[in-house]
Amino acid sequence: MMEQTTFDTFMALDIRAGTVVSAEPFPEARKPAIKLVVDFGGTLGTRKSSAQITEHYTPEELIGRKVMAVINFPPRQIGPFMSEVLVLGFSDKDGAIVLAKPDGEVPDGARLA
Repeated sequence: MMEQTTFDTFMALDIRAGTVVSAEPFPEARKPAIKLVVDFGGTLGTRKSSAQITEHYTPEELIGRKVMAVINFPPRQIGPFMSEVLVLGFSDKDGAIVLAKPDGEVPDGARLA
């Protein structure tokens, strides 16, 4: 377990639900990855992310999938691609990432509370 933190630290993270509207292979990445475009709705619009999720997902099956992401980290250059959000997931028993998603229908842009 990590050291304890405060509720204010948690609230500083802006974690939102969004829908994947585009996904394609990212062969230029050092580790296998998929380039995602996620729609967070309303004024948030679409944001790009690079995700190392190729063990469990193909680009085609990600289209239309609801995901969760931290949207208030600074953009990060990953090779020729600018990743704007951090899509969230959990490591399985082998260390491959399984995406986190809301358990039920929530609108794009809904904030984790």
